[in-house]
Parts: sequence; C-alpha cells; structure tokens
Amino acid sequence: MKAIEDWQLKFIKIWSGQAVSILTSSVLQMAIVWYLTERTGSSAVLSFATLIGYLPQAVLGTFIGVYIDRYNRKKIMIYADLFIAAASLVLVFVGMFGSIPIWLIMVVLFVRSIGSAFHYPALQAVTPSIVPKEHLTKYAGYAQSFESVSMVASPAIAAVLFSIWDLNIIILLDVFGAIFAVSMLALVKLPQRVFDKEDGDTTESSNLLEEVKAGLRILKGVKGMRALLIVSALYAIIYFPIGTLYPLITMSYFGGSFSASSVVEIVFSVGMLTGSLLLGIFGDKINKRWAIIGSIGFYGLGVAITGLLPASGLYVFVVLSGVMGISVPFYTGVEIAIIQSRIKEEYLGRILALSGSITTITMPIGLILSGIFSDFIGIQNWFLTLGITCLILAAAAMLMPSFHYCTEEA
Repeated sequence: MKAIEDWQLKFIKIWSGQAVSILTSSVLQMAIVWYLTERTGSSAVLSFATLIGYLPQAVLGTFIGVYIDRYNRKKIMIYADLFIAAASLVLVFVGMFGSIPIWLIMVVLFVRSIGSAFHYPALQAVTPSIVPKEHLTKYAGYAQSFESVSMVASPAIAAVLFSIWDLNIIILLDVFGAIFAVSMLALVKLPQRVFDKEDGDTTESSNLLEEVKAGLRILKGVKGMRALLIVSALYAIIYFPIGTLYPLITMSYFGGSFSASSVVEIVFSVGMLTGSLLLGIFGDKINKRWAIIGSIGFYGLGVAITGLLPASGLYVFVVLSGVMGISVPFYTGVEIAIIQSRIKEEYLGRILALSGSITTITMPIGLILSGIFSDFIGIQNWFLTLGITCLILAAAAMLMPSFHYCTEEA
C-alpha cells in the first residue's frame, strides 16, 4: 500500500476538522430555520435571515481578499472560526435564561457570516500551498465530498436533535465543531509564503484600494479568467433558484408530499456526494474544459426534461435530481482548481473572494426572476426555460476561445 505523503496528511488534518465544523454548522443552520419558522411563521423573517447570511460576502468580499493575501492565512482561519464560535456563545448564554430573541439571532447570523466571509476564501487559498498543482482538481473533489456528506447527513441529524434539545444546546454543538476544526488546523505547519518583490503590493503599508486594483489587474492579465467568472456569474443566476424551487415543483406540480420533497433533496445531495467522489478519483485525468461545459449542459438537460415531465412524473424527477447532483461538482470543484492553479499565490485570496462575491451578488437576481416568472408562466414552464438557458450557456462557453484557453492552460 502506498504511504501517505506529508502534504496529503496535512490536507487530511485540515479537512477532517473542516468536515466536522461544516456538519455542525449545517445542523445549526437547519435548526435555526426551524426555530424561526416555529417562532414567527414568517417567510419574510426567513428571507431576511438568508439575506444577512450572504451580505458580508457580497459587499466586502473583494476587500476581505486583500487581508487574506496580506496576512497569515492559517491565523485568519483560526481567528475566523473562534470569532464565529464566540458569536454563537452569546446565543447559548442568552438561551440559558429563556427563549432567544429573534433580533439577537439576526445579529449573530450577520456576525457569523462576516467570519465565514474571511474563512472560506482563506481555506481555498491555503490549498495550493499544500496540494501539488497537478492534483488540485482531484483534491477539490475530495474537499467537496466533505461538504456533500454534511448536506446528506445534516437534515436527519438536525431533525433528531431539534426534537430533543433546545436551540442553545445545538448552538453549543457547533461551537465544539469550530474548536475541533481550529485544533486540527493548529496541528498543521503550512509553508512560509514568499512574495515576488516586483509584485510587492501585499505589504502592510500599502493602500487597501491599491491592493484591490492590483488584484483586478492580475485578473485581467490572466487570459480567459474573466470569461470563467462571467460564465460562473450567469450559471449562478440559473443554478441557485432551481434548488429553492425543488420543494415547490415537487408538491405543487408533481403532487408530492413533504416526505417526497425531502427525498428529492436527499437524492440530489447523494448525487453531489457521488460526483465529488468521482472528481476525487478521476480529477487528475479529466479535461477541465469539457468537465465544466458538460456539468452545465447535463444540469441544464436535467432541468429542461423536468419542465417537460407530466404531473405524474415524480419518480422520474427524483432520478433526474440525482443526475443533476452528480454534475454539480464537475463545475464547482473544477472552477476552484482552475483559479488556484492560474492565479499567483499572493493574489489568490483576492480572486477567490471576488469570485465568491460575484456569485453571491447574482444569486438574488436569479431568485427575484424566479419568483416573478415561475408564478407568471407556471413552475414547470419556468424549469423548461431555465434548462434551455443553461444549455445555451454551455454552448456559448464551448464557443468562447478565451474560456478554452483558461481551462486548457490550468
């Protein structure tokens, strides 16, 4: 049996901690949604809670990326995790004396999202300093498999815990998850970063805005990277609303129950886990260009076929949701690997944070459009429209020379 190399051991240590933290955070997220639903019964409250969870990343992402490039990324991840845990402990303390006020939950969600806005791009920026360039796609698949496991397991775990524990106990569980992640990260010695002096705008004395501009110049200088981010933004407008509409099409069009809706979500998550593992196994051998185009195309085909199904086609939709889930990691994982391999390490935090900001900003656009058109033309016709649009996007990416260059050179 082949011995585990030092860099692989570092990856395992970091991501085993992250896996536990992601799982406990996912459980807490679902528990908070149920708590807010139980206390208020208001869709506006739930929408607001979702919005403030994304706001810091959307607004501050590019500027946060500067600090990720400027300072020790390992420390940023540790401080971000501890910051999130400390904010959560406020809810635990208040919960000891009675019910937790809704306004306080909103404040803590906002504070936690600030910490997450630092943590996630820092984590992605650390990976290329550990994993050899030729294995980035493969290990992006493994990383995504950890996230997929939490998507599969967290609903069941949250349902059990929410029925027997108070919310503040579930919050405390997430705090322990963060502490475990920090402990595993503390055990890993990351390579010392050395910056090119000619590019040396990542010094403490440099101006924040100048560093943001430097990151944008690097983005423009890497041929095809803008094409990749444009495709990513357009895909986000299509992709994210579809997930939120799964329960609606399951119950209102296919006539399924809440249980059927849960099955659809679970099958999709299992599909994502399967796709992540396949990417982990074959990631070193795949063609990145066709992986991304194929992912968008297969996802769009599944959505379009869903829009063509009769009202009796629930079981076919369940199968399609699994196929669509399998396709997703071949876009998200490969995109991250391309950015990690094409961007200089000293600018990586800025570009990853910018990519996250673009995606986050486009999400509400897709949600608003879906809210309007799904009611106007019918949910199944909207699925057909989104699926066809997705197929057009895949075809457009296939015809973009700069997109080819970006993916082939990675």
